[in-house]
Amino acid sequence: MYKVSVSGTEVGYIQNKQALEEMVRESVIGKDEKNIDTIDIKTKPEYELKFVDKMVDTKQEKIIEAVEQDVIITYKYYEIAVNNEVIDSVDTIEEAEDVVNQVKEQNQEQRLDLSIVEKYTEKKEEIQTANLEVAKNDVQTKVRQKIEEKQKQEKEEERINSMPEINGIKLAYTPVSGTISSRYGVSSRIRSSNHTGLDIATATGTPIKVVAAGTVTHASYQGAYGNLVKVNHGNGLETWYAHTSKIYVSVGQKVEAGEVIAAVGSTGNSTGSHLHLEIRINGEHVNPQEYLYR
Repeated sequence: MYKVSVSGTEVGYIQNKQALEEMVRESVIGKDEKNIDTIDIKTKPEYELKFVDKMVDTKQEKIIEAVEQDVIITYKYYEIAVNNEVIDSVDTIEEAEDVVNQVKEQNQEQRLDLSIVEKYTEKKEEIQTANLEVAKNDVQTKVRQKIEEKQKQEKEEERINSMPEINGIKLAYTPVSGTISSRYGVSSRIRSSNHTGLDIATATGTPIKVVAAGTVTHASYQGAYGNLVKVNHGNGLETWYAHTSKIYVSVGQKVEAGEVIAAVGSTGNSTGSHLHLEIRINGEHVNPQEYLYR
């Protein structure tokens, strides 16, 4: 009989070497599993002709098990990505192409960045493929989301481009929405001079957005202004946000346009919940309504 060794270890005996190779081929190489790309037997069985007792247990099943343990199986699957973001995986290239083609057909007017990536792994548990219909639905949903995000971004860019500038600084956001309760330049019994800013009445706690990117130069209580935040935007432009109930920034902090820096309140010399907004150019206050809330 033939003594069979795998990786130098004796595992059993066979009478017919060709028959064993057929059994190994059917058990290992002929595995009927999804996603198999290659099967590599690292160490092929070694055979040595021996005289043995005719009653010896040949252990053919053990031989096959030993060969299987010395096999590397490489699996292949296909990822479908939208703008380089992987959405789903499918088993075959045909399925991946079907998904991509159908999604493109449903969105012919859009420029879509759909891609298929061939992936390989030796760990079967890493493969999490979806069936064809689920993959189509998932990718279509993500494409619609990307389209909506792009449209929203384009509208936001259009809005910002329509906003005014001061000394080359784009005033990208209005700080709050509300009702103008006191305009620039008016006199009042609660003030010793004419109004240096614009009051916008709104609920306490309403988030206050900074009009443009800049650096916080003041973030504390200041007399009649109450809790006051000042932001220097460069090029001689500064904005003030007064009477706030809470301050969320600190001196020296860099802020981006639209970032929430405080909350509306009624601190300091105030008759109700509102934001007192001042715009100063080279240290001189100007009418905010020449630029915002027009």
